[in-house]
Order: sequence, then structure tokens, then C-alpha cells
Amino acid sequence: MYVLDASAFIHEYHTTEQMATVPMVREELEDESAYRYDAMEGAGMHIHIPSDETVETVQRAAKELGDHDELSETDVRLLAAAFELDGTLVTDDYAMQNVADRLDVRIDMIARDGITEQREWLFQCQGCGREFEENKDRCPICGSSLSRKNPSNA
Repeated sequence: MYVLDASAFIHEYHTTEQMATVPMVREELEDESAYRYDAMEGAGMHIHIPSDETVETVQRAAKELGDHDELSETDVRLLAAAFELDGTLVTDDYAMQNVADRLDVRIDMIARDGITEQREWLFQCQGCGREFEENKDRCPICGSSLSRKNPSNA
């Protein structure tokens, strides 16, 4: 089962395998890609609504990796659908790939190269420069905002 992100419809992804997606993907599409979604749904593409429990599992993994703020609600539900269906997620989104890797969800790329390593992001205070493993609204030391930092550049 291949679980399709919006980019699969935009880039006219093709497979002979069974396909699925989530309803929220349709809202992200316009013009020809929206027609493609409708046609594939009419031809039997499975529309999956993942359980709240699985959505929470995905959100927890995304927070642990530091990708939570990079993922839309649609992204989280696509990851949850791929997890529940034991499917292959079709996407070019790097944050989704990173979380999928943590959840042991297979990925198929469309127009880009995939990730080469899983990352657990650090968060650095814009004021005092301290680093934190978890994202917070504000630095608990000086109150400045935090930004995501690549741990390999630390």
C-alpha cells in the first residue's frame, strides 16, 4: 500500500500498487492535481482516517526529533496512515521522512533525494545562545525565542 502526500498528485506519481491517502490532502490541491486526486479516489484509492492514538504516537515521535513544528496536521495524519496501513509513504518532505524513519515507515521519493540520516534537532536560544534538546516557547534562562539547530553543526 502506497500512502500519497500532496506532492504525489502534483508530480503525477504512478504505481501499480494499491494507493491510499487522507482526506486533508485534497484540501492542499488545486487544478489538475485536484482532478487527479478525484479521479484516483473514483478509481478505488483508499481514503484512510487514522486513529487518534496513532496520531498521538506520530506527534510524540516528531517532538522527540524536533520536527513537530515543521509538520502540518495533514503531514501528521499521512504519517499515521502509513504507520497503521504498514504502507510506504510517498513524499518529498524531509521532516516527514525523518519522522517516518523513526517510526520504521518506508519512504518512496518523488522528485528529490531522500534523507541520508535521521536527525534529532537541537534548539538554540537567540538571546543567550544556550542549547536545549526540547523545543520550548521561550528560553527558560533569558526569555528569548529558540530556533532549530542542526546537531551536526553543533
